[in-house]
Amino acid sequence: MVILATLPGSSSLFSSLPQGPPPNASTTSTPPQPPIPIPKYPPPLKSQKSPRPPTKPSTPAFKTVHHRSKYYKPVSDGVIASDGDRSVVIGESGVSYLLPGAPFEFQFSYSETPKAKPLAIREPAFLPFAPPTMPRPWTGKAPLKKSKKKIPLFDSFNPPPPGTKGVKRVEMPGPFPLGKFPVEGRTREEILGEPLSKAEIRMLVKPYLSHNRQVNLGRDGLTHNMLELIHSHWKRQRVCKVRCKGVPTIDMDNVCHHLEEKTGGKIIHRVGGVVYLFRGRNYNYRTRPQYPVMLWKPAAPVYPKLIQEAPEGLTKFEADELRMKGKNLIPICRLVKNGVYISLVKDVRDAFEGSPLVKIDCKGMHASDYKKIGAKLKELVPCVLLSFDDEQILTWRGHGWKSMYQGAPSFLIPVVADVASGLEGSGVPKSNHHRLDTKAVSASPKMMSLWKSAIESSKALLLDEIGLGPDALLKVVEEFEGISQATEHSYPALVMSSEDGTGGTKAEYEGYNSEDYSEDEMYNDDDDDDDDDEYLVNESLEEMESPVPLGSLPVDLLAKQLGEE
Repeated sequence: MVILATLPGSSSLFSSLPQGPPPNASTTSTPPQPPIPIPKYPPPLKSQKSPRPPTKPSTPAFKTVHHRSKYYKPVSDGVIASDGDRSVVIGESGVSYLLPGAPFEFQFSYSETPKAKPLAIREPAFLPFAPPTMPRPWTGKAPLKKSKKKIPLFDSFNPPPPGTKGVKRVEMPGPFPLGKFPVEGRTREEILGEPLSKAEIRMLVKPYLSHNRQVNLGRDGLTHNMLELIHSHWKRQRVCKVRCKGVPTIDMDNVCHHLEEKTGGKIIHRVGGVVYLFRGRNYNYRTRPQYPVMLWKPAAPVYPKLIQEAPEGLTKFEADELRMKGKNLIPICRLVKNGVYISLVKDVRDAFEGSPLVKIDCKGMHASDYKKIGAKLKELVPCVLLSFDDEQILTWRGHGWKSMYQGAPSFLIPVVADVASGLEGSGVPKSNHHRLDTKAVSASPKMMSLWKSAIESSKALLLDEIGLGPDALLKVVEEFEGISQATEHSYPALVMSSEDGTGGTKAEYEGYNSEDYSEDEMYNDDDDDDDDDEYLVNESLEEMESPVPLGSLPVDLLAKQLGEE
C-alpha cells in the first residue's frame, strides 16, 4: 500500500464523489411530458340544455308509497279525503269508503276491524276502487272484443232448462210448500220468505256436508270482495258453505252477525268453524245487490299499542314483576296456525279462576295473528295484556276481576290457589298487598260446577247460617233428608188418553205456544226428532216399573200427618 501511494501520477483509489455539477451543465430542468395530452372540454352552456317535457299529474295510487315506506299522517274523525261524492271517512269502524248510492260504508274487512280508533294512516287516502270512467277493473290484459252473441241476463226465476248444452247445473228458487211459487222481493224479509222447517234444513244442508265447493274465510275475516263471491255461489245453489279458520273463529258470533247483515242471507246450520248460509226462498241473482270490487288491499292504519309499560293502574315495577313471574308459568294451551279457536275465551276465563296470570303458547304463528288474538281476548274475556315475548301471550285478569261462581261454598282447608309461585289470589305481588286468609279458599271451577248441579238437583244444601247449634243443625239435616229422598224417588207423571179419545189436559194444551220459540230455535238443527220422542216415552214407561212399595217414602208420611191434622 505504501508503494502504490508513492507511485507517480497515481491518485487515491477511494476518492469521494464530486460535490457539485460540472461547469458546463445547466441548473434548470424540464419535467417529462405525458405521452397523450389531456383533453380540455369547454363548460356546457345553459342555452344548450334540452327542455324537459311537462310532467302530467299522476294518480295518487301510482305513487311510490308502499307498505315499507315511512309515510305517517295523523288523522281524526271525519272525512280525510274526497273526490266529488266519493270520500274516505274515519269513524267508529276505522277507515271506511263512502260511495254514492251504496247501502252502507265499504270496508276492507267487516268482521276484523279493531274497535280502537286509528291514530294515523300509512299511505295517502284514496279509494281502492276503479275510477268512474273505467269501464271494468284492470286485470293486466286488454279487454276482449265485444261478442256478437247476445247473452241474456241470468234470471233465477227462469233458469235454463236442465240438460242444456254448455250450462252448468242450476238450482231453482225455494224450497216452497205445495201450491206456492217464488215472488219478487226487495227487502231481506221478503227474500228469505217463511222460516224453514227442520226437514227443509236437513234437506238443504245434507248435500253440502262433504262438499268441497266453499268460501274460505281466513285471518282478514269477512272482506269486501267476499260479498260478490258469496253471490256467485248463490247463483247456482241455494246454500253457500263458509269455512272459517284462524283469528276470526275466536268470536264466531261476530262473524255470523256480519255474514247475515252484509249478504242478506240466513245461517241455518253451524258446526265448529263451518257455517251454512241460506240465500232465501225468493232469491233472484238478477236483482241481487252489486258492489264494486276492491282492486288492492289498503294498508292497515296505525292503532294504539296493545302492550303498555304500566297497564291498568299498575306501576312499572309491578308490571315487570308480573312479567318475570309469567316466564315460569306453564301455558294452558298451544295454538296452531289456521286452527279453530272457538273455546279459547272460555278456557282463559276458567284458567283465571285458579291463577291471576294466564299464558298461551303461539309458537309457529305469524306475529300479526297472535297480536290480533290478544286484542280479541282483551275485549271478550276481558283481561290485561302484559307481553308477547317468545311468541306467547301473557295476560293478567286485572283488579276488577270477578269470579264466575259467586254463590259457591268455600273449603276450610289451607291450599294455595296460585299456579305460579309467589302469586296470591288478588293477582298482585306480595310486597304491596296483605297475605291471603288461608282459612277460606275458593274451590276449582270443576268443583264449583259439581256443587252447583248438586244444589239445583236438591242433592246438596247450602247453609246460609254457619253459626247453628247442634240441635238446629240436626233439624235442618233431617228436613233436607226428607226433601232429597222425595226428589230422588219422584217420577214423571204420565197423562193417559181419556175415554172420549182426547189426549192430554187443557192446561197442557194451553201451555204450548208456538210464539214462545224464536226464529233461531226454529232454524236449529239439533232438536230431537219424532223417533227420539218415542224413545223418551218408552224410557219413562220403563222407569215407572219400580219395586218401591207405596207409602214407604217420607213424603207419604208427611202427607199422612197433614191429613190427620
